[in-house]
Amino acid sequence: MTNQAIEYIIAGRRRRHRRGMLVTSLLAVLALILCCAMLLLGNTIYPVTDVIRALSGEELKGVSFAVNIIRLPRMLAGLFAGFAFGIAGYTFQTMLRNPLANPNVIGITSGSSAAAVYCIVILHASGAVISLASVIAGLATVLLIYVLSRGKTFSIGRLILIGIGLQAMLDAVISYLLLISSEKDVPSAIRWLTGSLNGSQMRELPPLVIIVIICTPIIILLSKHLSILELGEQSATSLGISTDKTRIALIVSSVCMVAIATATTGPIAFVSFLSGPIAKRLVGTGASNILPAGLVGVNLVLASDLIGQFAFEYRFPVGIITGLLGAPYLIFLLIRMNRKGEL
Repeated sequence: MTNQAIEYIIAGRRRRHRRGMLVTSLLAVLALILCCAMLLLGNTIYPVTDVIRALSGEELKGVSFAVNIIRLPRMLAGLFAGFAFGIAGYTFQTMLRNPLANPNVIGITSGSSAAAVYCIVILHASGAVISLASVIAGLATVLLIYVLSRGKTFSIGRLILIGIGLQAMLDAVISYLLLISSEKDVPSAIRWLTGSLNGSQMRELPPLVIIVIICTPIIILLSKHLSILELGEQSATSLGISTDKTRIALIVSSVCMVAIATATTGPIAFVSFLSGPIAKRLVGTGASNILPAGLVGVNLVLASDLIGQFAFEYRFPVGIITGLLGAPYLIFLLIRMNRKGEL
């Protein structure tokens, strides 16, 4: 390889790095703007100075309650849940080399949702129990999908098909639980299943914050292995990657993030599905898009919640807005994959 070729490769790598840093910075600035908007906007729009004073602990009539009790927990729930959904979705799509292989489509979210609905309508459990049940059910679901798809050799197509079938079964279980539940429990369960930031409380957020802080560095540390897994099973093995151990670490970290986020806000539709492709389109190939995907998830959730609150005559949960954004893309993706013979 000539010096000119080496210099060309290095220059290309630097351009990709600069583009990645620029996009990540812009996404972070946009997320910060949306966070500020979540704190400022509501039935009453408060001055920035009053919001800052309320956040610093000063008691202001009306402002302290609206900002600290209602808007701040709502903003933090959207921030951390969006980040968790975005990173987990990108991890699954990259690891399994298929844009359909995300927690929403292959049944992982449905497993957590079924457990949470059972806790809500049957056990009448508290938030901590719902979170624990969601994590256990999410891990059990992904373990079952992985075992059933393993066979003699690991098959991505088999995993996706089994996941879609399991999702249909779990959705039927959720419908059955709603049918046999009492009338007073149905509205809260439906509201939770839609995916909503309404009623978020500070005491419900620590598990989500802790899981995101713990699991994000793990996924970032494994990002090089994740990129190698994208080359395929044989290539990763020949390069010395322990594919099973790497997948297990990535899957457990991602599922924990998805399950806790789902337990906190409900299954916000299509955030994990859209975040990875959008981040890859913005940053480009040849770079790790983990942080950009997480920030895209944050921006999708916060922007959709603001749209749901203020863009229509009636207020809609965030999950309805993200569903309206994600459903057309899913149809487009299925049509494109079918034309390419990938389905």
